Amino acid sequence: MLAAIQAHADDIPFFCGGTVAKLLSEGYTGYLIQTTNDDKCGPTSSLGETVLSNEREVDVLARALGFKGVINLGYRNHFLDGESPLELRCRLVYLIRALKIDTVLTFNPWGEDERNPDHWMTGRAVEAASWMAGMDKDYPEQLATGMQPHTVRQLYYWVARHGQPCNRVVDVSAHVETMVAAMSANKSQGPAGSSGVRLRARLAAQGLRLPELERSGTEDEAVDREYIRLFLLRSFRELGQQHGLEYAEPFCYVRPSDSSRIESDVQAYLAQHAVPLGRDGSG
Repeated sequence: MLAAIQAHADDIPFFCGGTVAKLLSEGYTGYLIQTTNDDKCGPTSSLGETVLSNEREVDVLARALGFKGVINLGYRNHFLDGESPLELRCRLVYLIRALKIDTVLTFNPWGEDERNPDHWMTGRAVEAASWMAGMDKDYPEQLATGMQPHTVRQLYYWVARHGQPCNRVVDVSAHVETMVAAMSANKSQGPAGSSGVRLRARLAAQGLRLPELERSGTEDEAVDREYIRLFLLRSFRELGQQHGLEYAEPFCYVRPSDSSRIESDVQAYLAQHAVPLGRDGSG
């Protein structure tokens, strides 16, 4: 079971869309969790219409990537650092336990050069909730309902800014078209959306056209997707080429201390080194 936890509608498509698609295709079940309502990021002056358009687009990208469901926590966009970190952590602990989340993809909680408070607040709350959900004395009211402690077993922290640490790349070559579809879902914000259509209109006003934009057809959606292929997949392609792949996504991969793995190590050591009583001269 995995959860991709984003602050804004365009985070998952640009930081881990290919990896989510890959893991879901390999048998994971996934949930998309969003912490803010995106009320500051949209084409209209109406906050309500902006929230609604982003919510609808998140549903579209969730279907494109194959998520089972979407959970919106609804905090105000750009103001997450003014909300209670204890409340956010508690809600995430509940979701990790209730959904039995094993793998999480989210922001690096200590990522360098992270200016957006929604990003680092989301990352830090997830980091704390990921291990705290496995404790048997935290939030006992949840456990009293029959819920069991559950620890996240692995975390993929996004490389969201230049210079943030990376110790793992994931081959997403087989999922590029899914990445394109997820990016294109974000019409209200981000560098994808309707950028292809806008570029075509700008060129037409100058008496120009870019044939590559209409390689798959003249419909607006086809043009937007060609724009993504031309301009927004470059970093994934360059990273992939560095590692002998077509396309790749970068992560700081963390595997917290796993008690079951430790117990397995103990048993393996005992099988090799334990001797019957008396053979060491003590009995």
